[in-house]
Amino acid sequence: MQGSCECGAVRYEVSGSLRPVVGCHCSQCRKTSGHYVAATQAEASDFTLIRDEGLRWYRSSLTAQRGFCNICGSSLFWQENETSHISIMAGTLDGATDLRMDRHIHAEAKGDYYDLPIGELVDQSTLKFG
Repeated sequence: MQGSCECGAVRYEVSGSLRPVVGCHCSQCRKTSGHYVAATQAEASDFTLIRDEGLRWYRSSLTAQRGFCNICGSSLFWQENETSHISIMAGTLDGATDLRMDRHIHAEAKGDYYDLPIGELVDQSTLKFG
């Protein structure tokens, strides 16, 4: 599976499996994406940068950083400090993915301009890789 930013200055490849997509409605995800984030996740050892010309990392909190393209502005990655996995914005993957969104987190922080199906809301404590 491969993916990129909109302009192609950042390209990556994932050789292993991807977690189902999670919708995150926290204020940081909403601010960096303009809505909410839909992200999958891979083991960092299965993730390879093919091109990183535009890649920049932003320390968004004491516990995590966000990767984005400084040329086109695409939001690409989220990575917690000292973890063995990387979250990948699902919309940056090329072609069909066969992935499905299976949960929403931080729903209490969602924007007031959209609704979520109650049956899909899941507590953040249930969010685990795999």
